[in-house]
Amino acid sequence: MPVLTFNTILGAFAALALVISLVLLAQRAARWGGMAPRGTGRLAIVEAVALDPRRRLCLVRCDQRHLLLVTGGTQDVVVGWIEDAPKPEDAP
Repeated sequence: MPVLTFNTILGAFAALALVISLVLLAQRAARWGGMAPRGTGRLAIVEAVALDPRRRLCLVRCDQRHLLLVTGGTQDVVVGWIEDAPKPEDAP
């Protein structure tokens, strides 16, 4: 039966910390190198603003439309869809 000493437990935690840090480093390298997709899907959070310590106002993109959501309170609330501003060539 193996004996658990302080050195073996410390070594196990050090090895675990090393593996976790290598995984996080590889994730950052993949994003920096352009290998990981970033916001290319149909759904993405464009921006989020804290309203108070619990609630956030989020601007969410779904396809080519934008939606305002308030999250974090007793219930999440859909504020509404945002209409795109007219482009300069469309203005009279």
